[in-house]
Amino acid sequence: MGDSGDEATAIREVCLRAREASFDLSALSRARKDAALRAIADALQAHASAIVGANATDLERARQDGTSAALIDRLAITPERLAAIADAVREVAELPDPVGEVLRGYTLPNGLQIRQLRVPLGVVGMIYEARPNVTVDAAALCLKSGNAALLRGSSSAYATNTALVEVMQDALASAGLPRDAVQLVPGTSHDSVKHLMAARGLVDVLIPRGGAGLIKSVVEGSLVPVIETGVGNCHVYIDAEADIDKAVSILVNAKTQRPSVCNAAESLLVHRAVADAFLPKALSALKDKGVTIHGDAAIAPYCEAAGIDFAPVTQEDWYAEYYSLDLAAGIVDDLESAIAHIRRFSSGHTEAIVSNSVTATQRFVAAVDSAAVMINASTRFTDGGEFGFGAEIGISTQKLHARGPMGLAELTSTKFVVTGDGHIRG
Repeated sequence: MGDSGDEATAIREVCLRAREASFDLSALSRARKDAALRAIADALQAHASAIVGANATDLERARQDGTSAALIDRLAITPERLAAIADAVREVAELPDPVGEVLRGYTLPNGLQIRQLRVPLGVVGMIYEARPNVTVDAAALCLKSGNAALLRGSSSAYATNTALVEVMQDALASAGLPRDAVQLVPGTSHDSVKHLMAARGLVDVLIPRGGAGLIKSVVEGSLVPVIETGVGNCHVYIDAEADIDKAVSILVNAKTQRPSVCNAAESLLVHRAVADAFLPKALSALKDKGVTIHGDAAIAPYCEAAGIDFAPVTQEDWYAEYYSLDLAAGIVDDLESAIAHIRRFSSGHTEAIVSNSVTATQRFVAAVDSAAVMINASTRFTDGGEFGFGAEIGISTQKLHARGPMGLAELTSTKFVVTGDGHIRG
């Protein structure tokens, strides 16, 4: 695109069209929205060759730029992955429509009827990295909840995202819905992100989804309200009264089942009273999975005995979201020490306690201020699908409006409808 002024004008026009489309979407019936979603799913599969071809362009550029194999894998779309993406859209169509749900309803003594209803947020802007599946997931969830979607993916996926959005827009038009309900934000420079973040009054909310740097820049630089998502320095605390075998299983799953996601465990805290019983088994299991321990002085001898890859833990390690088979680990004297550590270093995403003590688990739940707290369960369960929401647009680590996995209900606001019969206030 041309200079920054031209880019700013183009993005403002996109936002204006999204605003107009949002008015039409807010009044749509569930049947029309679901029909559009099914049309999108069918179109994605019908145009698989074009989408995979566009993705090949992005993949070749990523290889030339020296992008890591892990990031290339996240960027890649195969026919099988595209089929799974289309199936996910069909699953969204099957979910209940949150719009119009009555949250509260009552009649005042004076006869006024009060109802609080769910309504769409309006225009939702997504700023995200790498994974082009987010382009479709976000569009589908926004459409189902009556919102227009503005999608600003990473430049590394620009060709893929362009192809996906064009297919979705054609499908929307075929279903009688406005094409502008789903739009790709023009431009690939960081200035395009800045222009989107400045569109207060046209965009109702921004949702950044990606690494800590992206989320921090959007939260600190946006004039549009932001729902902060996703940075996950998740802790697993093994209490003095833990079932050792369950604790090992939970830890290994939390760290290694899928280490590149925000709900994977990044830090381990072990009560000193169970270190001798727990650590040999746990470290042996983690070693088999290729984990490297970044440990404190107390845990170092256990790591040496287990023969697991080890490095002394640093302050940065305790804060780290590794996205890899690395784990910060240490031994604590008691439950309160574990809580204090988590309060200092947690990103507020998910923390887990493994314990058979009701007193310990109740104290942990009350004292740990994160979006999700697991009792004798893996941190990997913090997920919209696993929570029964059917899908999610992200995991909020803030406290206002939405917290934790964000499903369809979290993409709505509320409106009060007051019905009278000539009522006037005296």
